[in-house]
Amino acid sequence: MTVSQRVAIVTGGSHGIGRQIVERLAADGYAVVLNYATSKVEAQQAVAEIIAAGGDAVAVQADVADEFAVADLFDTAERTYGGIDVVVHSAGIVIHSPIAELDLADLDRVHRTNVRGTFVVDQQAARRVRPGGAIINISSTTPRLSLPGYAAYAASKAAMDSITLILARELRGRDITVNAVAPGATTTALFLEGKDEQMIARMAAMSPMNRLGDPTDTADVVSFLAGAARWINGQVLYVNGGAA
Repeated sequence: MTVSQRVAIVTGGSHGIGRQIVERLAADGYAVVLNYATSKVEAQQAVAEIIAAGGDAVAVQADVADEFAVADLFDTAERTYGGIDVVVHSAGIVIHSPIAELDLADLDRVHRTNVRGTFVVDQQAARRVRPGGAIINISSTTPRLSLPGYAAYAASKAAMDSITLILARELRGRDITVNAVAPGATTTALFLEGKDEQMIARMAAMSPMNRLGDPTDTADVVSFLAGAARWINGQVLYVNGGAA
């Protein structure tokens, strides 16, 4: 690592939007610590591709809701690269169900990963990110859309937005920006699973751009917030083509 190289942790970085963010930050010159929960093969593949392209990355397994595992994740980043400049919290799960039919055990699963996980990751980030750094939570447009079947997920992302805005104000004077990026419907395997062509077309039509988002759309905004955007702080940026 060179003295000028910045270091990023990306949770949920083995696939989907998180994977694209990992690739983008690596291309931007960051040393990347890719966190994954269970997708070890995909995580190792991502690291291998970054190294083959001349970048620097390591993969670290951790359950984002486990405070001890997350502390170890941050310890690994500091031991390997000497410090942490950017934390992108992209890990999350979604369970679809009408409120009347939702198994409360599933509600607890969603909120453990998406709410507790955000709090645990942001807590470590608040303690360890260096001045001039950035904390970026990957939220969602769903709290604005009020889509049937999304109550558990939307509520968890609304909680993430609140954590983000409060943390930005708690870090006053630290020269660390804290923002959330809220994608709309995006062409990831997680989004496409279980949806027929008509449903996908309807969701694409929600945006005046008449298309679904691509993971690169979100990664572009994360790259901006992680680097040049030092005067954007305490915001939720909607990356949805105008869908909401």
